Amino acid sequence: MSEPKSEKGEPEKTMQERNFNLCNKTHLLATGFGSGLLPFSPGTFGTVAAIPFYLCFVYAPDWTFWLFTLLVCLVGPYICGKAADDIGVHDHKAIVWDEFAGFFITMCLVPFSWINVLIGFVLFRFFDIIKPWPISWLDKHVHGGLGIMIDDIVAGIISAGILFYLQPFIH
Repeated sequence: MSEPKSEKGEPEKTMQERNFNLCNKTHLLATGFGSGLLPFSPGTFGTVAAIPFYLCFVYAPDWTFWLFTLLVCLVGPYICGKAADDIGVHDHKAIVWDEFAGFFITMCLVPFSWINVLIGFVLFRFFDIIKPWPISWLDKHVHGGLGIMIDDIVAGIISAGILFYLQPFIH
């Protein structure tokens, strides 16, 4: 069975795809500046899109990155919740602001190095995808914008702890 076609013969977009508007600042942020709209692995691409923002803080004092990460986490429930409400789908796969927050948390306790970025990326994606307890419990039982954010925040905390304790073996 073929997809419904528009008047121009192009495949019609789903209602959710039509409702994300990158001119809307909340949608732009929620989709990780559009990275979450890629057709496959939006969480992975959202995490990749977070890396340049992390790199902006490489030579800044640590406290500026911690403050930035806290701000991302505090506004996240509003951004994610508003975008989800706007399109009518809780935790739509294109909403990746939570991946930004989780990756930033992952990187908070370690010095910059490309190996830390790579290992932090892999650890965070592993815990975000696999969702071991308590991440899976939070993902199922906490709703709204906070529910979208909380599993990635906890995945980031676990990843940060592991990455921190791996430092003597990495460097």
